[in-house]
Order: sequence, then C-alpha cells, then structure tokens
Amino acid sequence: MTMIATRNGHRLYVKNWGSGRPVVLIHGWPLSADSWDYHAMKIADAGYKVIAYDRRGFGRSDQPFGDYDYDSLSDDLSDVMRATAADEDATLVGFSMGGGEVARYMSRHAARGVKQCVLVSSVVPYMLKTDDNPGGVDQSVFDQMSAAILTDRPKFLADFFKAFFGVGMLSRPVSDEFLQWTRSVAMQASLQSTLACVKSFATTDFRDDLAAFTVPTLVIHGTDDVTVPIDASGRPAAKGIATAQLKEYDGAPHGLFASHKEQLAQDLLTFLAQ
Repeated sequence: MTMIATRNGHRLYVKNWGSGRPVVLIHGWPLSADSWDYHAMKIADAGYKVIAYDRRGFGRSDQPFGDYDYDSLSDDLSDVMRATAADEDATLVGFSMGGGEVARYMSRHAARGVKQCVLVSSVVPYMLKTDDNPGGVDQSVFDQMSAAILTDRPKFLADFFKAFFGVGMLSRPVSDEFLQWTRSVAMQASLQSTLACVKSFATTDFRDDLAAFTVPTLVIHGTDDVTVPIDASGRPAAKGIATAQLKEYDGAPHGLFASHKEQLAQDLLTFLAQ
C-alpha cells in the first residue's frame, strides 16, 4: 500500500497485492478501494497482481476541490497503471461509477495496455434520461440526491445503502454492521467530491466510448438493481460493445460485490483465465 502522484500532483492511495498479470479494480461511488478487498484477495491468491486505489476525493486519497470529470478520472487511472507497472496485458474491472473510468480510459487512452475489461453494475453507457435516451433516469432523481446529501449526508447514506445492497423487510443480503461500515467509508470522502461525482456519473454520455472496447469484455449486472437499472446500463452496454458477454444475476441488487460476492469472484476468475 502506497501513495502515488498523478500528473496533476494529486496523491492517490493504492494497494498493490500479489504478482503476475495485472488486474486493476476501480471502486464505485461513494466508497473506496476497500470495497474490493474480498475479491482482491481471491484474485491475488489465484496468481495475479491486483491494483486497487481510492479515487481522488475518496478514502485516503487527496481531496482536491473540483476536477471530477471523467477525462480527469481516466487520466488518474492511466497514472496509477504506469506507476504500478500495470499497463501491459491488464484487465480493468470497474464497478458502478468505476465502469465509466474504464470506458473513458479505453477511448481517451486508446486502450493502452488493456487485455480485458469487466463492467460490474456499471453506469455505462448513459444514465441520464434525454430525448435520445428515453430509458435513462430523470434529472430530478439526481437533483434530489444532491439536495439530500447537502441537507444530511449521514441520513442520506443510511437510506441509500439499503437500496444499494437490496436490504428490505424480508431481504437482508448484508448485515447491519456491513451497512454501518459502508457509511463510515463513504463519509471519508469530501462533500465536494461526493457531489461532483454525482454530476459526473449522472450526466456523462459514454455511448461514443463503446466503440473503443476492442478487447474481450464481461458485463455483469443484477436484474433487481434499483440504483443503476439494468435496462439503462448493463443491457444497452452489452449490446453496444461488440466484444461483450453479458451475465445477468437474477434478483441481484446494485451492490452485488457484497450480496453475491462468491458468484462474482468465481465469474471474475473464470474470465481472467480465458
């Protein structure tokens, strides 16, 4: 575990586990690299070098004011790959917001050094409902999220993570202690980065980036994802990526890295071995 400096001088917290062909794990909003720990251990134990880092503004990384657009975030990904010698025959795995970083890296950085891609519960290709994207999410939903975060961020997160992990009256795929932990991780982020990233993942159109996926790509998405609905994301992403394979997890929520962690670990290892 170390800190690396990006081209803009921001310091990012990076975990570098194992040895072998590199696998870069990119976390979702509003968490940190720690959300990948279970899978990072499984992948490293299987003989791969695993890189997981805290996005700028989150976890233990620097919290600059501004600059949370996907061009900047994909440049950070490129800098992490170079600094950790993970820029050759790499597999990029992006969860939720992290899927956007994978997509923008593939186009902006010409897929440099990438062998495979995985999009898990990803925001790709376009979250916002517009005239030419009628299956997207209304802008009012994101406006309400931002307002709730500004009013009482801990309260917002408490409600948000229940839906994120599919916790209901009869469904408890994660423990109360796990929910408490995710809230504490999310509160490590700055308020400005938390809000800026809502705007980024809500309004960034990745449809033109899909053509840059020229390597084998695995798309994994839960059919009961209410945070990033599969019909607005996973299914059109798989349709728009010529090299994609879609795996739908029946009944899975958005945070399937926790609710379906063993299934996800096995699918990742199987794909990595191909």
